[in-house]
Amino acid sequence: MAGIYLHIPFCKQACHYCDFHFSTSTKNQDKVVDAMEKEIELRQDYLQDKSIETIYFGGGTPSLLSKSQLEKLLLKIHSVYDVEQDVEITLEVNPDDLNAEKLFELKQAGINRLSIGIQSFFNRDLTFMNRSHNVSQAIECVKNAQKVGFDNITIDLIYGIPNQTNEEWERNLLQAINLNVQHISSYCLTVEPKTALAHMVKKKQVIQVTDEVAEQQFNMLVQVLGDNGLEQYEISNFAKEGFISQHNSNYWRGVKYIGVGPSAHSFDGHSRQWNVANNNLYLKALENDKLDFEKEILTENQRYNEYILTSLRTKWGTNENFIFNNFDQKMTNFFKKESKKQQKEGFLLKNDENYVLSAKGKFLADRLASDLFYL
Repeated sequence: MAGIYLHIPFCKQACHYCDFHFSTSTKNQDKVVDAMEKEIELRQDYLQDKSIETIYFGGGTPSLLSKSQLEKLLLKIHSVYDVEQDVEITLEVNPDDLNAEKLFELKQAGINRLSIGIQSFFNRDLTFMNRSHNVSQAIECVKNAQKVGFDNITIDLIYGIPNQTNEEWERNLLQAINLNVQHISSYCLTVEPKTALAHMVKKKQVIQVTDEVAEQQFNMLVQVLGDNGLEQYEISNFAKEGFISQHNSNYWRGVKYIGVGPSAHSFDGHSRQWNVANNNLYLKALENDKLDFEKEILTENQRYNEYILTSLRTKWGTNENFIFNNFDQKMTNFFKKESKKQQKEGFLLKNDENYVLSAKGKFLADRLASDLFYL
């Protein structure tokens, strides 16, 4: 099994916190779609005849694509790869793009899972983040999607927003629950280099929330969603029974995937490669039936560290037998030693052959994983 990620590098406007590759000019949108279609053709052997079980349109803002553009890309994928009949096809969307007509077109094109970037149900927060929608549009688009027949919807929410109180954060969570969506992804607002938010923090125009507040809101997230039937199957992802994201779960489990489009990453089990993060250079290369990319062959250390980082974030945890069977004795001994320390400190629990984060360990997931890295 394998997955396909398609990066759509266009947005109406730049969110203050975003560091993904995109352009606010859509003049080359048709050309980029055509080039992505060509890239799919050129890289048909990358997945070594693995069948496709997930297709994910990310960005950027994939909901800016027309029905015909989506159909063109999906048709090419089906013509080149062996696609599973029950393939999960996710499209990231912004609320202001989703009127009833657009939603119906997405359904007709074959999209069966929507990922809606709501981020907050407070207009003040949306303005602060420079989002292109308002709260009314956010609520309306979810309801319209449900009316059209979408029964697999995830929404994104952000916590740790400056000036957001814990009470407001709880109201965000309760509003999401009242909308009866099947999945929620929630992330702490982070300050990425070279973003507008980073500039505002540097100029002291914005004061970041403390770690204490962020941890409080994370704990509220886990508690409130858990009490309302959404299981935390990964640090930032919560789902009702039967609605775990197949695409993201495969990524955390090390399943192979191909990334198509400017800046898109690919993984074949032994190496990673990433396309040039420049629309014009991407187009120029594919005009000559070539791909502008960089590639890294993963060392055993890197493969071990990546396995720790991704597996430890999930409810399935890190499997000791997998480590013992796939990595050398030095790494095995190191893992045994360091994992015992984390168990004694109450951050790590052992369930049969799997090590999983405790409740207090989840907020510190990245730090705990790095302590288990073999350097």
